[in-house]
Amino acid sequence: MRFLTAFLAIGLAGIAGGPRGPAEPAPKLVDVQRIWSHAPHNASTDLARFKGRWYCAFREGQTEGSSDGAVRILTSADGERWISAALISSPRGDLRGPKLSITPDLRLMLNAGVAFPKTQTLAWFSEDGRNWPEPAEIGERNVWLWRVTWQRGRAYGIGYSATGKQFSRLYISRDGLSYDTLAGDLLGQGLSSEGSLLFLEDDTALCLMRRDEKGASSVLGRARPPYRAWTWKELGLRLGGASLLRLGDRIVAAGSLSNGSGRMVLCRLDPEALTSKELLALPSGGDTGGSGLAFHDGLLWVSYHSSHEGKTAIYLAKVKLGGD
Repeated sequence: MRFLTAFLAIGLAGIAGGPRGPAEPAPKLVDVQRIWSHAPHNASTDLARFKGRWYCAFREGQTEGSSDGAVRILTSADGERWISAALISSPRGDLRGPKLSITPDLRLMLNAGVAFPKTQTLAWFSEDGRNWPEPAEIGERNVWLWRVTWQRGRAYGIGYSATGKQFSRLYISRDGLSYDTLAGDLLGQGLSSEGSLLFLEDDTALCLMRRDEKGASSVLGRARPPYRAWTWKELGLRLGGASLLRLGDRIVAAGSLSNGSGRMVLCRLDPEALTSKELLALPSGGDTGGSGLAFHDGLLWVSYHSSHEGKTAIYLAKVKLGGD
């Protein structure tokens, strides 16, 4: 199903504290379409543009909590017509949280967590997005390496404990396969989990981290190389399945608000004040989350899952940002 809309109600009020600057033009939802709903449950997306084509990865399973998860990878030449490029499963167990990145030597990297029964992150590398050789184990056992971000030829990722003592660690790798610990316990307390990284032009790192205690807020952190000392601030909202993208001097985040509303939202992050401002709510509801972000042809492309039309399915939205 597909529909167009010119405007969508937006929340421009700051979610977190801090002085307000001049109001920026409102973003517009240009288009949104449901691109996949074949499995009983389709969720946890990521999005990449690789060698002139689009790729969207997500988990397929019977339910959100089932143990039969596999990774479906869709591809499209134009972002309109999507076909299956691959279906990846593991004899070791349930695959979850697939993430895509592009390596410095121009391969498409996929990482996902598997439980067999102990959690391990796996990584696949593909030359064409269709053929995926056997995976390699990456990171530590029982630590979920959530998302890999490449910066100046190095891979960085936040891993969080899948069992026992709760912690989040920052890792670095030269090849995406062998990882060393840069920071052993980023927050020092609390049930932290999904962490997404982004690097500014001056090499400052930002990290948007989800926390899972009851009533806890997500936090936004900042660090300078070598990324061992971090400054953190609560955002006043709980954002799940988040992804980050830098567009010039603007930092955009997408994620699901875990406040009972079941909304997929776009936010603008302030890397100096460490605050967030909601910009746009995408058509969504119920089981919502798992975002991916890309920018192409003057539009922000957002992949996510939602059950606002009944079944949990995969959606792709195109947004014209204000001021472009």
